[in-house]
Amino acid sequence: MATERTLSIIKPDATRRNLTGKINAKFEDAGLRIVAQKRIHLTEAQARTFYKVHADRPFYEELCTFMASEPVVVQVLEGDNAIAKNREVMGATNPADADAGTIRAEFAESVGENSVHGSDAPETARDEISYFFSGLELVG
Repeated sequence: MATERTLSIIKPDATRRNLTGKINAKFEDAGLRIVAQKRIHLTEAQARTFYKVHADRPFYEELCTFMASEPVVVQVLEGDNAIAKNREVMGATNPADADAGTIRAEFAESVGENSVHGSDAPETARDEISYFFSGLELVG
């Protein structure tokens, strides 16, 4: 297995409900280490830049407004096959389709307010991590 790093964002719906610790416990219980973490409040411009890959999708405006609505926790997770493991722990985007015990099954409020974001590929992870963190902040 390959040790990887992936970006994780605990979204505004989860930070508003003080779920950061419960969500992080799920990552750690799955064998992922948190090697960088910070709580930030994105501006709409920052959210638009980060999610620009979705600019042509109908949910883009709502997503950017939501992500800038309250603080988020951005973090880097590390472990064997971290990208796939993180996506497994998060569960399906639609909480109604998420497996029992996953973050989205337990905590998501809707498809749009689904508590967490995770990178979907090594290239995406690299780009997303560098958007929020300098190399000096990664302390694994």
